[in-house]
Amino acid sequence: MTVVSIGRQDDIAIVTVNNPPVNALGQALRQGLWDAVETLDADPSVRAVVLICAGRTFIAGADVTEFGKPPVPPHLPDLVNRIEAAAKPWVAAIHGSALGGGFEVAMGCRFRVALEGASVGLPEVGLGIVPGASGTVRTPRLAGVEAAVELVTTGRPFKADRAQGLGLVDAVVAGDLEAGAVAFARKALGQPLPPPISARPVTSPAAGWWDDQRKAIARRAKGEVAPLRALDCLRVAAEKTFAEAMAHERATFLDLRASDQAAALRHIFFAERAAPRPAHLSGVEARPLRRAAVIGGGTMGAGIVAALRDAGLPVTLIERDADAVARGLANLRSILDGAVKRGKLTEAQAEARLAGVTAGSDYAALADADLVIEAVFEELSVKRAVFAQLGKACRPDAVLATNTSYLDPRLIAEGLPGPERFIGLHFFSPANVMKLLEIVPTPATAPDVLATGFALARQLGKIPVQAGICEGFIGNRILKRYRAEAEALVRQGTPIAAIDAAMRAHGFAMGPFEAQDLGGLDIAFLQREGARAAGQDVPETLGDILVRAGRKGQKTGGGWYDYAPGDRSPKPSAATASLLAGQIAASPAELTAEEIATRLTGAMAAEGQLILTEGIALKPSDIDLVEVHGYGYPRWRGGPMFAQGLR
Repeated sequence: MTVVSIGRQDDIAIVTVNNPPVNALGQALRQGLWDAVETLDADPSVRAVVLICAGRTFIAGADVTEFGKPPVPPHLPDLVNRIEAAAKPWVAAIHGSALGGGFEVAMGCRFRVALEGASVGLPEVGLGIVPGASGTVRTPRLAGVEAAVELVTTGRPFKADRAQGLGLVDAVVAGDLEAGAVAFARKALGQPLPPPISARPVTSPAAGWWDDQRKAIARRAKGEVAPLRALDCLRVAAEKTFAEAMAHERATFLDLRASDQAAALRHIFFAERAAPRPAHLSGVEARPLRRAAVIGGGTMGAGIVAALRDAGLPVTLIERDADAVARGLANLRSILDGAVKRGKLTEAQAEARLAGVTAGSDYAALADADLVIEAVFEELSVKRAVFAQLGKACRPDAVLATNTSYLDPRLIAEGLPGPERFIGLHFFSPANVMKLLEIVPTPATAPDVLATGFALARQLGKIPVQAGICEGFIGNRILKRYRAEAEALVRQGTPIAAIDAAMRAHGFAMGPFEAQDLGGLDIAFLQREGARAAGQDVPETLGDILVRAGRKGQKTGGGWYDYAPGDRSPKPSAATASLLAGQIAASPAELTAEEIATRLTGAMAAEGQLILTEGIALKPSDIDLVEVHGYGYPRWRGGPMFAQGLR
């Protein structure tokens, strides 16, 4: 297949890239573009060139199959320079996404025209590197230093309208992109051409501004190196010549490409890429998903409804009575109002989300549902009662799912007609935000029902991981081990605050005790009490002591820490110290922050290894995805299994 072809509209050449699925910048594409420049430079009848892409997107970045391999010429920086130095001005016509190297190619063009809704970005920091083909050098010359810092150090793309406002693209067109780009090119030929981006001036802010940016990025990065190195590249670009800045960017890119953080982030990237379509379901067709339903409108249920509505699915919400229905809708409204306040939705979009929800207490409303997700109280008898009603009210081919986080799905589905349609779908709270979805089949689950779980994850934009049946599945089982190891450190005399600080320094947003205070110590306590009531031998934890003393976390003003009214900042607690005094060693061993983090992450990996051995997880990368997307494990460390070399 020819990846680069040349067409004509009179004196305007049309260079079309066709390298499905995302027009990645592999060697054949780079060579094709290089040759196109040579060909069109030599054609006196061509006055300008429009670069456009077939398929669903503009050049969306590097060819991931080349990651880790020796680069083959033409190298991307050389190609970008060659396009910029072309005798005829090139116009990049962008649809979909122009990301990474794709946007660097677009910046090599004299002009950029974007279709409405398109986006441009430099996401390299997400892979532990910086742009390597002038992204940090041309961007400040094109849009100014402030816009460049945001674009490059966050890795978040800009939509076409914002990109135009910042000068990253020259025009936004509606309708026919090729026609719009050709018209733009003809108009541009009638005016003096702007200088190439490499020749444009750039003004550097004062040193204090750069210092402030470094502090802000360091807080956000939580130990991730690439965003700060990207900032350094941008400062060099603003203060040095183009050639000096290019040399600095390239050296930084090559240095980071070989780093441990880049290896970890590549690991997560490839795991995420493979997760939605696991190999063992190749060729298995999912069941249709046109209408969904959720049983239970509490915090979790309302979050699931919001996630389904974000994906465009009409939803039926069922609660036990009119008052509970009203509370469920209020919970949903609160989620939507929050999204409006944060700028994620407009008022009109929020109203449309709500209008797509039908709520009531009559299970007969579920007759047309393709998928029903139970999200009621984590009590076996309550869940079984729900499924008894679902078995009567739903179509025989409707997929019936439980959102349980700890209970055995086999017990929940006991006696259900058509057990092959039953599956566990464990969402993480808040369900409309958290990207992880644990998919838990029972031995009776049909392959197409399992495939439907993965299809739902794709539709919701979530990362799906298949888990076997055990207490807590993958994530909560590892969480239990992590918390137990943290308590063991406390018993050995390590201060609670030191443990939390060590895990923050390791890259976690919160330490284990801060996180428990935020979520509530009573949640895990009630699960332990339930197991004890069922006759299981569950040793008393330090958390049990606190809960029995009324210390359940932030909601009671105290848990592991004390909290002042209206203040979520944790303060060391004399009450906690007194309650736990008899449990703590008199002669504590002093551990460094690194030793603490090694103990805790090592415990996570050890439990992960047991989970693999038991077949609860299919591969180590699945465990890493669970920890990164469900529990805040620092992405740039690759997950506990990767960190231990278990890949």
